Amino acid sequence: MKIIDIHTHAFPDNVAEKAIPLLEEEGKIKAKLDGKLSSLLSLMDKYGIEKSVICSIATKISQYNSILKWSKEIRTERIIPFPSFHPDDPLVFERIEEIKREGFKGIKLHPYYQKFIVDEEKMMKIYEKICKENLILVLHTGFDFAFERIRIADPEKIMNVKKTFHKLNLITTHLGAWEDWDNVEKFMIGKEIYMEISFSLEFLEKEKARRMILSHPSDYILFGTDSPWTDQGETLKLFKELKLPSQIEEKILYLNAQKLLME
Repeated sequence: MKIIDIHTHAFPDNVAEKAIPLLEEEGKIKAKLDGKLSSLLSLMDKYGIEKSVICSIATKISQYNSILKWSKEIRTERIIPFPSFHPDDPLVFERIEEIKREGFKGIKLHPYYQKFIVDEEKMMKIYEKICKENLILVLHTGFDFAFERIRIADPEKIMNVKKTFHKLNLITTHLGAWEDWDNVEKFMIGKEIYMEISFSLEFLEKEKARRMILSHPSDYILFGTDSPWTDQGETLKLFKELKLPSQIEEKILYLNAQKLLME
């Protein structure tokens, strides 16, 4: 069965050597890989993963150009980069246009690292532009283990965005919202909004994870791992242990992401 991992991270080799230890210290978590592209490709080969989306995060306005340049350099049939810009960039709308013009399929944004509330006014204007350019948005949702638990990306706010821009190809991470899964069930499950499963099966009871996935439209669940913070093979193993119907498994592992990326 073919597999697309819709949520991974990697860095240029010289950046990875500094960034991974720093991020490990901030988040009090040990990475499974060294953050280098070669390591990700090696793991993809090991576990039969056809394609991975690499999500960058611009934590400063000045990082946009280097992220875009690197994204262009690493793009292949197997590696699908989603560049990033900082929401406070005065050229934010031009950045979105350039990402589209350069042929990228999507963008990654992270409310904690980029210091925004997902449904605040400035962000709504950005989503409108992303939607207009028909780009995918992978948005970190829920809490983040490296930050104080303030509610800036919770299910109610996420649904405010989706209700306003129902045509926005918004992918919520970590099965809707990391460690806010009761509210995911309350506000998000059953709605036509994309969720990828990374960094969730490790924390949820199997029956709850299975119930959430089976209660959601099967066209709107995607396979993601958040590598290097998890091992792609371990996430795949946990997913298989849910024993979902084979037709739904195939949609989650490949078909749904393939359809999104081909649009």
